[in-house]
Amino acid sequence: MNQKEIRQKLDGAIQQFMEHDLELLSRDVNERSITHRLAMFLQDEFAPEWMVDCEFNRYGFDSKKVLDFYPHGTTTDDTEARTVFPDIIVHKRGPEGPNLLVIEAKKSTNNDGGLDVEKLKRYKSSPHLHYEHAVFLVFRTGKDHPGVEVLQFIE
Repeated sequence: MNQKEIRQKLDGAIQQFMEHDLELLSRDVNERSITHRLAMFLQDEFAPEWMVDCEFNRYGFDSKKVLDFYPHGTTTDDTEARTVFPDIIVHKRGPEGPNLLVIEAKKSTNNDGGLDVEKLKRYKSSPHLHYEHAVFLVFRTGKDHPGVEVLQFIE
């Protein structure tokens, strides 16, 4: 699947999210709640061939890791979403994959996006994870102009 096809599916999911769940952005709810809802609409776009999962932390039966990348204080119960587990992935489960798309997202109230861009680059270049496409999103939260922006596709 090429970048244009990925972008069309992503845009379709974002449109559905905005029609059904804009209130989540207006209320500035937890990032994980927002990414979960977006993932539901992504599943509709990519089904039945691909699976969409949030915070998926497995490579086969082992924990998903990117060598030499361990953010300070990483824990699985982290409420600031600093783990190296992707926010949303589109893939075929199992170590054989393939891994089609990895998405990292940040709320506009959290300006620590540089770390997410670096994670995306490493998820793409990792020899055993090798995501074909990587996208960084920003959720604009609060009562004024809530929305979703695709900031960049990572090359």
